[in-house]
Amino acid sequence: MSENKGFKFNIIKNDPLGGHKGTNIGSISLDNIAPVFIDVQNQEAFIDIGGMHARASVEKGVKWINDKEIVEGEDAKPYWLCWVTTERGENGPYYAGVTACYLLVNKSIRRGYKSMPEHVNMMDKSMKREIIIDHIGDTNKNILKAFLEQHNEEMWHNSAEELHKALSTEG
Repeated sequence: MSENKGFKFNIIKNDPLGGHKGTNIGSISLDNIAPVFIDVQNQEAFIDIGGMHARASVEKGVKWINDKEIVEGEDAKPYWLCWVTTERGENGPYYAGVTACYLLVNKSIRRGYKSMPEHVNMMDKSMKREIIIDHIGDTNKNILKAFLEQHNEEMWHNSAEELHKALSTEG
């Protein structure tokens, strides 16, 4: 697994209204969500906070297109972007929502494939404490599970059985 490069999940929620009536009404706090990337080829997971705004290191210098076939090739690298939402419960912090969406990046031709609506919808579902990761495959589930356990063992143990089962790859 890659070494944690300094970003920690932030579970402190700010009041988006901040004491100002009318200011920031309708805004959403993103303080408790983090983008965890799974590098499928290198079999490692890492947090890149730039992913919040499609500015992660794997996304830089790439024009996003809707045609996956153009991006495919020997230099194409597949990733899963996992939106991980954290909350604080009576037993302490825990992983509350986890969803994943696919992206394919080919830096040699400066093109990438992803479905922007899927990325936005999966972020929203994670924030609503949904767990949607069946589609990433057992190898990637194992990578994500190991990352979440190692990142914060307390949060892993405080997380719902639903997440543990979703990341379980045993028969």
